[in-house]
Amino acid sequence: MGQKEFEQLLRFFKALANESRLKIVGILANREASVSVLADLLDLRAPTVSHHLTKLKELRLVNMRAEGNLHMYSLNEDSLLRMNKDIFSPQSMATLVEGVDVQSWEDKVLRTFIIDGRLVQIPAKHKKRLVILEWLAEKFEPGARYPEREVNEIIKPCHPDTASLRRHLVDCRFMQREQGVYWRVPEGERE
Repeated sequence: MGQKEFEQLLRFFKALANESRLKIVGILANREASVSVLADLLDLRAPTVSHHLTKLKELRLVNMRAEGNLHMYSLNEDSLLRMNKDIFSPQSMATLVEGVDVQSWEDKVLRTFIIDGRLVQIPAKHKKRLVILEWLAEKFEPGARYPEREVNEIIKPCHPDTASLRRHLVDCRFMQREQGVYWRVPEGERE
């Protein structure tokens, strides 16, 4: 996503973060309305509604047409659909994290909690614990089945609390357990 599109996305969210503007968009999605009708429906003053409509027009979210002395407003569906297609696509949204180094954060978590191959503490925060559990899950071969005793033998050199770590691995879907036998869950099958 380019800088121009990014700024447009910010303006879009800022505009619709206002309750009155969001309600105006909702009303105009159902019907065309004048400033005075919108003011009556929302219990706002006409100048306030005009201000909100100006913000929405800047984003091309509303259309205006003259009907005698009145200006009638409606939702610009084409603009909304185009924005949805161009800016709100999964590919465009994925580019929002460009420049954010997720891997370096995970590396920092690993450096903080793992010293000389041993887990010094089980993180209290869930997101950090997930990083540690992923590290621990990699010690198990995909497709292999492990009895609980063997799971404990693999975990114990990393941390003495094998019961908690086994439970976390299962609860967070890094491993599955059935009748005392554990196996690693493939990454694509985790919830």
